[in-house]
Amino acid sequence: MSENKKQTSKKVAHLAAETLRDPKASGIARSLAASAPSQSHTRKQTSAEMEHKASEVLHSPKYSKETKTLAASVLAQSNKDRKVK
Repeated sequence: MSENKKQTSKKVAHLAAETLRDPKASGIARSLAASAPSQSHTRKQTSAEMEHKASEVLHSPKYSKETKTLAASVLAQSNKDRKVK
């Protein structure tokens, strides 16, 4: 597995924390928000399942700017060497 050198920014980590505290946040926003900070200050990488969810969010017009920001952060930390099935 390749090493992840990208980490969640403070701005995105803050957005993720706000999303997790928001009782009105959608399930997908919460999933993305939970994934983003877990990669802050670590070398952990995004799972294939989260990569897929994040990709769907970015391609859909129905999600908010904040949810898309979380999705982009999750994808930026994905495993670039992973083969697409």
